[in-house]
Amino acid sequence: MTADAFWGTTGITTALTAALAPHGLDVLAPDRPPQPSGWDVEVAALGEHLAKRSGPVRTVGASNGCGVAMLLALRFPELVDRLLLAWPATGDDAAGNERARAGMMSRGCPADVADGLLTAGILRGVRDEQLVSLTRIRVAVLASVPENPSHQRKTVDALLRSIRGSRELAGCPEPPTPAFRTESSPPYLDQLVRTIVEFAN
Repeated sequence: MTADAFWGTTGITTALTAALAPHGLDVLAPDRPPQPSGWDVEVAALGEHLAKRSGPVRTVGASNGCGVAMLLALRFPELVDRLLLAWPATGDDAAGNERARAGMMSRGCPADVADGLLTAGILRGVRDEQLVSLTRIRVAVLASVPENPSHQRKTVDALLRSIRGSRELAGCPEPPTPAFRTESSPPYLDQLVRTIVEFAN
């Protein structure tokens, strides 16, 4: 999943740019490394974008990107002042991890790399005790509605319990899914953009 497929083709990047530009905020949607050997590789690659900013930066992670966003916030606490964890991928579900592992290996990922990427607690790539250390950064969590095997409600609840002062924002289906884009569904794009803009400001 590329940044354009997740954020761009769904209209989110364009809508956020239009909504945030009057507030002097830029929208960056960089791609994560396509086949990283570990979470540290992803954090290093995306950290280059943060290192070029003068801060403060509002960071939004989606699905497995929530783990990367969390690790970025932990590594750059002087830059990241707000963190939105949207549709956090469930990291502590054996069946979900096995499905993810099979999918990764079918695309050529070595077994040891897949196992390393899937180790964690609540979020993949993040130790549960690291969640407690986020005390200075404002954190919000946005659930997948409805929940699904990869994005379970229990993950949202566990994050809200673990991260002191975090709060829940209005949830919706993940953007790449048909439920987000169908004409018969509520205007999720408008709702999501309003939610992100309010949190960023």
